[in-house]
Amino acid sequence: MAVAVNALAAAVAITNKLKGKMITEKFYTSKKGIFIYMPITLLLVMDAVYIYNKQYTAAALSLAIVGVVLFPILLNTNYTITTDATLRIKCGLFLNLLIPIASIKKIVPTKTILSSPALSLDRIEIFYNQYDSVIISPENKEDFIIQLQHINPAIHYEQ
Repeated sequence: MAVAVNALAAAVAITNKLKGKMITEKFYTSKKGIFIYMPITLLLVMDAVYIYNKQYTAAALSLAIVGVVLFPILLNTNYTITTDATLRIKCGLFLNLLIPIASIKKIVPTKTILSSPALSLDRIEIFYNQYDSVIISPENKEDFIIQLQHINPAIHYEQ
């Protein structure tokens, strides 16, 4: 029983030694800009019009799009720095990207409107491996970058 309690305590504490420093798993939600709410608002207004005009099939289809596609993206876009020095990027039901932090070369601020797992236009682009990049928008951008640089001091941040 004591072994199970110790194992549970170790799992809850999720810590790991990395480069002689104690780190814990860090979780960051995506910053949410006004533009992410516009398609949801538009679809809900369309639903009201469909229901008013007794077009229930169209209203149900529109609500299904909001419920199955947009709400999971809105509620489940986040970034986790794991204890094994990996950046996990999750967006909705379909995207789950794992990036070893040691492979990150540089981070650049961007305002691009390209599709990405970022719910705000206050974004950063992370360059990793040879030619790969991903655009994200963590809520606390400065702390996020500091945590990445703590694990991999070779990461260059262009402000």
